[in-house]
Amino acid sequence: MSFATHYSVSPQSWGKGRSTRELAEEVAVAIVVNGSTLAVMMATPADLEAFGVGFALTEGVIEQASEISRLEVVNHDLGIEVRLWIGADKAQAMAARRRQQSGPTGCGLCGIESLKEAMRVSRPVRSRLDLSVEKIREAASSLRPVQSLNAITRAVHAAALWHPDHGVLAVCEDVGRHNALDKLAGRAAQMNLDAGHCAVLLTSRVSIELIQKTAVLGAPVLIAVSAPTRLAVDAAQAAGITLIGVARDDGFEVFS
Repeated sequence: MSFATHYSVSPQSWGKGRSTRELAEEVAVAIVVNGSTLAVMMATPADLEAFGVGFALTEGVIEQASEISRLEVVNHDLGIEVRLWIGADKAQAMAARRRQQSGPTGCGLCGIESLKEAMRVSRPVRSRLDLSVEKIREAASSLRPVQSLNAITRAVHAAALWHPDHGVLAVCEDVGRHNALDKLAGRAAQMNLDAGHCAVLLTSRVSIELIQKTAVLGAPVLIAVSAPTRLAVDAAQAAGITLIGVARDDGFEVFS
């Protein structure tokens, strides 16, 4: 499946005539666990197996990727299903908390019970990663060159796992910033990467959900190109995550 489509546009500056641009694909992707739809997101149809694994991990449906006995991606006319099968005990626990699922910022929450779930305290990250100013700048500058889809569309976010000695170990892109991080969590699990010795790199602002997902991933440092929300800073401090924002060529800001 293509992740970008040629589209005819009419530039209104510099005297250009009609030209074409690559537009990022966006489709409805349903995460289906043991036959029951857990969530539906608008997403880029790339790395969907990693997306399913990562979403199940970061939303607490499973604790280890090995708990998934089978996974398949099924295309439909209206979208895509990522189907996962897990043990009965995990499925029952998932059903019990279905109405407590937190929704992404700006999208509302699923019922009054989800308010407590949205504000859940992340499990503390026990690992530690000390980075010099030079290493932080190196990490921040390493993200743009590996954003292959964004290079042609200018419309997708990226999440990457970066190691101070080995650089970018994995990167995932998506029209949704939450989706990109979920895909990265799944990719890390599939590749058996130890996030405890790495930093997560993000192209977006940082809200509390991204801190919660980073904590599940186990990365002790998060570096983003934009600023965090105040609640994200509080969550990062509680989880023991070093949160670095506004990471650009001319510097960065340490929030926790």
